[in-house]
Amino acid sequence: MYLVGFMGAGKTTLARALGARLGWRAEDVDERIEAREHRTIAEVFARDGEPYFRSVERQVLLDLLPLRHTVVATGGGTFADLENRALINRDGLSIWIDVPLALLVDRVPSDGRRPLAADRARFEQLYETRRAGYRQAHYRLDAEQSPVPALVEQVMDYLDA
Repeated sequence: MYLVGFMGAGKTTLARALGARLGWRAEDVDERIEAREHRTIAEVFARDGEPYFRSVERQVLLDLLPLRHTVVATGGGTFADLENRALINRDGLSIWIDVPLALLVDRVPSDGRRPLAADRARFEQLYETRRAGYRQAHYRLDAEQSPVPALVEQVMDYLDA
């Protein structure tokens, strides 16, 4: 199972909660990138640029594909890539955590920890652009008002249907 959505949507938090509920492991693409690179995402972007980051992201995704009984929290841009999206949708269930832009602006600091959030105009444009890709997920969770336990229940209901 793959959780997709914009930065700040809560993919990592929900992946851990779903993993605990299902008795599955939870994996985070960004955390794996940082472990592999021995530096933060911001440092990867600053030193090597976004194309390099995306190549590492793809390799991490390829490493995760064979795993089963795993909830994967993807990075905000992972599913925006056509090839990654195809790999994810062929491999398992993709769930889009849909959070309105106004809420994400409140959640995601523009202090440089998230390189693509530093410029708010670009952040908003990226949000609009990526939504087209996120719409290709198998299932959409409206996460505007829902706490994590309620989102877990919505996913469980979907899985049971």
